[in-house]
Amino acid sequence: MSLIKNLQLKFDDFLLDIPELSIPEKGVTAFWGHSGSGKTTFFKSLIGIHKPKNWSWDFSGVKLSDLPLNERRLGVVFQSFELFPHLTAEENIRIVAEARYKDHYPTELIESYKEKLGLNKCWNTQAQKLSGGEKQRVALMRALISKPRLLLLDEPFSALDPHLRSEARALVKNLIAQLDIPVYLITHDEADIQALAHHVVELKQGRVVSVKSLNN
Repeated sequence: MSLIKNLQLKFDDFLLDIPELSIPEKGVTAFWGHSGSGKTTFFKSLIGIHKPKNWSWDFSGVKLSDLPLNERRLGVVFQSFELFPHLTAEENIRIVAEARYKDHYPTELIESYKEKLGLNKCWNTQAQKLSGGEKQRVALMRALISKPRLLLLDEPFSALDPHLRSEARALVKNLIAQLDIPVYLITHDEADIQALAHHVVELKQGRVVSVKSLNN
């Protein structure tokens, strides 16, 4: 189990207060709640944007809370995808790959993910000209090529047109099943939970109000 303890952060009149939370280390765990529930604050704490004091996060025996962000080995896909707009899909991937694999460029790994994610046709297209679905797939590939121990998805389908979301959920579900990588999914959309989640942590007003397992 992944174990988080004493995660507490206060912003004005909002308090995120999670004394202890156990999370399975396999499958997709959705962190669900309405706007203002604390999902974003929780997410930013895990990836190191917020820096709570005296908290701990133990994942597979590794105290991630004690490590700097670049050593946590987290793959992150942000809601806005955070691509460099003037760079092509390939160049957005290359920046990450060259930083991660300093001694050799992982050509075979890149080609494998490019094929899995259907990026061949848009590989040389600037990010600002990509469709929403293409941007999402490039962002997902960028998160995965560094071989993270955990993948975090922040509202990964909310920026897509409604008719693309089912297709995108199916692609993500198939990919993470192939890779057998644990996923934390931050979402307000119950359709994301129905399509992907094995476990659900519900947040309300900065607190965990329920934890349950599903049959997905």
